[in-house]
Amino acid sequence: MLGLGIPTLITRLITLVVAFSVHEFSHAWTANAFGDSTPKNAGRLTLNPLKHLDPMGTLVLIFAGFGWAKPVPVNPYALERRSSSALMWVSLAGPLSNFVLAILASIPLRFDWVPNTSSSALLPSPYMFLVEFISINLLLMVFNLIPLAPLDGDKIVEYFLPESWNRAFNRIRPYSAFILLVVVFVLPMLGFDLLGWIIRPVMQNLFNLLMGYPV
Repeated sequence: MLGLGIPTLITRLITLVVAFSVHEFSHAWTANAFGDSTPKNAGRLTLNPLKHLDPMGTLVLIFAGFGWAKPVPVNPYALERRSSSALMWVSLAGPLSNFVLAILASIPLRFDWVPNTSSSALLPSPYMFLVEFISINLLLMVFNLIPLAPLDGDKIVEYFLPESWNRAFNRIRPYSAFILLVVVFVLPMLGFDLLGWIIRPVMQNLFNLLMGYPV
């Protein structure tokens, strides 16, 4: 199936169920903590993956290396009554949760608790599973920090931009989804993988940092 072996497919499926569920739950939990009950009312304050996974987004990530889950509904006005930075923290909670998952998965590898053995024909080895788990969570974190709507980085960057820059940013925002589609799909077909050029070095450095390798 598109060159992917069964162990890799199993690893990615399990990883995505965990990573997407924790990511979206983190958005919902943070919004609820800031006084917005919208995610709770929508049934998203849960780790149940059936509430969070988007079938198409999951398939795309399995086979193409990136994807998406169903976004958590949030009421910015309910958040702003508590704190001007609330929406930024809600947005940051998702990528941060993926980084925490990557850190936790790196601990057994960092301390050599898991031997570097080969996978079988049907099942991934624990070492291979953890490496892939770390890589996918780092990918989700870095990808979601890109400052283009509807990614989390859009609201994170907006909070830190000066007001004069925000006005320009708001003029670009309606075209963010289109820009993202061009960068993700069109440019690679033309031989220009801008997204990979930006994301891969960041992911590699973070992976090396977690594993204790030279950065």
